[in-house]
Amino acid sequence: MGLTCINLSLSDFYSSNPSFKTRLVLNVRDSKRDELAAATAALDLIKNKQVQAIIGPQRSAQADFLIHLGDKSHVPIVSFSATSPPLSSLRSPYFLRAAQIDSSQVNAISAVIQAFGWKEVVLIYVDNEFGAGIIPSLAIALEEVNTRVPYRSPISPSATDDQILQELYKLMTMQTRVFIVHMLPTLGSRLFAKAKEVGMTREGYVWILTNGITDLLSSVDSSVVASSMQGVLGIKTYIPDTPNLDNFMVRWRMKFQQENPSVHNPTLNIFGYRAYDAAWALAMAVEEMGATNFTYQMLNASTDTTDLDKFGVSQNGQKLLQELTNMTFAGLIGNFRLVDGQLESAVFQIVNINGNAARGIGFWTLEKGLVRDLYSFSTSKYSTNIGSIIWPGDSTSVPKGWEIPTNGKRLKILVPMKDSFFQFLTVTQDPNTNTFQVTGYCIDIFQVVVKKLPYAVAYDFIPFAFTDGRIAGSTYNDMIDQVFYKNYDAVVGDTTIIANRSLYVDFTLPYSESGVAMLVPYKDNKNKNAWVFLKPLTWDLWLTIGCFFVFIALVVWILEHQINEDFGGPVAHQVGTSFWFSFSIMVFAQRERVFSNLTRFVVIVWFFVVLILTQSYTASLSSLLVVQNLQPTVADIDQLLKSGEKVGYHHGSFIYGMLKQMKFDDSRLIYYHSPEECDALLSKGSAKGGIAAALDEIPYIKLIFSQYCNKYTMIPTLKNCWIWLRSPPSTQIFRLAFLNVTEGPGNGLKFENAWFPSKSNCLDSTTSISPTTWISTKIVALGRRVYQRDLHPYTSKEARDRNTNDGGNKIAAIETSENTNFPLSPSRDFGKDNYDINNEQGTKSAEQGLSNHVDEGCPT
Repeated sequence: MGLTCINLSLSDFYSSNPSFKTRLVLNVRDSKRDELAAATAALDLIKNKQVQAIIGPQRSAQADFLIHLGDKSHVPIVSFSATSPPLSSLRSPYFLRAAQIDSSQVNAISAVIQAFGWKEVVLIYVDNEFGAGIIPSLAIALEEVNTRVPYRSPISPSATDDQILQELYKLMTMQTRVFIVHMLPTLGSRLFAKAKEVGMTREGYVWILTNGITDLLSSVDSSVVASSMQGVLGIKTYIPDTPNLDNFMVRWRMKFQQENPSVHNPTLNIFGYRAYDAAWALAMAVEEMGATNFTYQMLNASTDTTDLDKFGVSQNGQKLLQELTNMTFAGLIGNFRLVDGQLESAVFQIVNINGNAARGIGFWTLEKGLVRDLYSFSTSKYSTNIGSIIWPGDSTSVPKGWEIPTNGKRLKILVPMKDSFFQFLTVTQDPNTNTFQVTGYCIDIFQVVVKKLPYAVAYDFIPFAFTDGRIAGSTYNDMIDQVFYKNYDAVVGDTTIIANRSLYVDFTLPYSESGVAMLVPYKDNKNKNAWVFLKPLTWDLWLTIGCFFVFIALVVWILEHQINEDFGGPVAHQVGTSFWFSFSIMVFAQRERVFSNLTRFVVIVWFFVVLILTQSYTASLSSLLVVQNLQPTVADIDQLLKSGEKVGYHHGSFIYGMLKQMKFDDSRLIYYHSPEECDALLSKGSAKGGIAAALDEIPYIKLIFSQYCNKYTMIPTLKNCWIWLRSPPSTQIFRLAFLNVTEGPGNGLKFENAWFPSKSNCLDSTTSISPTTWISTKIVALGRRVYQRDLHPYTSKEARDRNTNDGGNKIAAIETSENTNFPLSPSRDFGKDNYDINNEQGTKSAEQGLSNHVDEGCPT
């Protein structure tokens, strides 16, 4: 085929350019598809015929030695079919490829994979230089679109049918159902025949061919195509249909049958077109050089040298190479231009095999990516806007790309056996069946993420415990070691990301708020806020306001006492009325009328001043009360360190080591097992054998806080996740699936509400003292200073005596009311349990709390 195309090319070239003075003379040698025969033929052509260029070899495996011969003799080697990428690494300027290298199609393949969302593929290739050459660049292209290659299947070109079957059976045991095949048609047809035999061309499988088969599909037995390759996708070099090409095919078929009368129904493929263009380019380059002396310079060789040292060096090889490199013309199937010694990239066609032929469904270009036709506009290089596809098994549904194999490997996932904080993870054992059931917040998140994966994951939860029966809840590092040593595949649980663990295993994204926090009680301000109502304003402002009250009273009296009888009468009455008028403006409308417009103006201005003062005072007092009642007893870890108070930590947690690094003495560290025990220790306080603060990871602190949020506050002072063996692709896939779950509407909140419900009385955690109690303490404070004084100047002595006698009882009643169970205000009805947690009003003692605690929680 190739020789016929070369002869036609030279015939067409010189017939269309009869005035050219140069002519190419062909010296034909048959390599017989053998590497040694190809090397012998090339050596003969260079040494004995002193050829100026060699068109060939046809196979990548034959090119290696020929490239060295061409480089040594300065003879350009022009190949139209050696497409293996590693040949470029030899970096010989005398090796030119009038063809596209195999790696030029890898981006088209990855675009197809990306478009359909497949995350794992298996590479099947012929185990020789041609097959293995594309694998590195293809793996990189797939990695760029986040697609894993869990397995590579090399098949020997001389493999028997049994060996092919054995490899296919191995592939069937894997869950990946997307296969990329790179081999020549001779082996490919056998592979698909056996795949059909074992049932691997049914629905659910995806087969993608490189142009190694699709460009030569016409040479594959049509019966194999029709029976075993239905629904297969392929990447094919695009050949535009032109009248010139149609005319060439007719002439080629006639000439080929004249030269080979025994061959029936000959087929022409892309390498024939490339051979035609290569011969045309070589003839044009020689013509550009002009008539010259095409000779060799013989090298001095000793008598004991081999034949490899006895041939000379072409005197015109460098010039001919330069002309070929700069050659540009309209070839038979597209523009001919060499870039870095090889044909520039062209358009690839995406085909779908149906019936006996491949049907075009789209194109891939470097500029547009995947498109349905070359003239369409695409905004994404990974668009699925291509023609309809009939998949294997005559299915029109896109295969998901994976299946659960019958004998596939199940992941062994460790889970900690916790003795507290069961909301995160609980392991229960059925004594009858001796099976384990694992539940909890961590498990719910994990199971939802697994469902979001692009392939199936079969797994078994394995509770982790010591061989002697002791619970291994505090040995998260031991579980990490088990994953690192590949005894298990992963750990699912409330595991914290810390630096030394990251050296051995990979972590997913944290699925809960991360970090370490302190839980500390609120300050008890009940006995310290009696005069807090005076604090919103400074003393000089209080004095200024008082002076203004007096000043306004004086101004009103001056303007009104002569014309208004309400401000007349005895001096004492005038003074009292004026002051009463000035002070009562901020409370209610006055009964006294004013007649002067000037007085009215002064009163209006004073009214707005008083309004601003009262609003500012109310806002300041509200803010002050909230801040005062929410002040923590400990501000930060440094204060704890300096105060010498005791600190609590979750038993077995890494927090203990962290506190030791902060120079906390063991005598100051007290551990707890459960939220109830932590609450009991905090309620006792450091001075009574308890703790001043509890340090723990934020998820645990939040769980305790949700139960006792009206007594404590959190102070933020390092991350929860699952652990995987260091395998970046699998970890990345879990991270993406996790993001899909957490970014869903309300997913994270749904699981948190299910496992960490907040108590209703926690809604009132912004206050630690009821309004009734606060008001009562103010009245007591005032009453203690007023004693039995009469506040009204016009009451009779009898009334004053009566008020004095009654007032003593009333004040006494008020003083005792501080410890009386007042009814709660409507705003506090839902929080009556707040009183039950105060020690004064019947709270359980620390000892009672400890006696009834439930051992929970295995720290990380």
